[in-house]
Amino acid sequence: MIRSLSSPAQLLGRLLMAWIFIEGGIGKFGHHDPFVHHLGDLGVIMPEIAYWAVVLVEFVGGICVLVGLQTRIVSLGMAVYCVLTAFIAHYHPGDVGQMTHFAKNVCMAGGFLQLFAVGAGGWSVDALFSRRG
Repeated sequence: MIRSLSSPAQLLGRLLMAWIFIEGGIGKFGHHDPFVHHLGDLGVIMPEIAYWAVVLVEFVGGICVLVGLQTRIVSLGMAVYCVLTAFIAHYHPGDVGQMTHFAKNVCMAGGFLQLFAVGAGGWSVDALFSRRG
């Protein structure tokens, strides 16, 4: 019984992990100038280029995780991204709200490392390709 729930649970897990990134990428795309300014305020070098990198990582990475495409490598990249953004944008020990976001990012990095370790599961593009190849 539990084994039969593995593939749908993995799909649901990928959906829940991907959702925040897809939504974030779309939201940032719609708010170019304020987000570029925010990146500059954070001390990010070349904030215009960083903006496009963030939108690309969040949106495309989120879609890849959602459908289970190149899951292991994308998940490893997303884990690194989560840790970087935790420290760059959210590590403010005096601010409880920002430290909550910091912890959320570190937790998501852990989830992506699990996804890197086990793969996307049976209901994924990766699984479809492996069955055909």
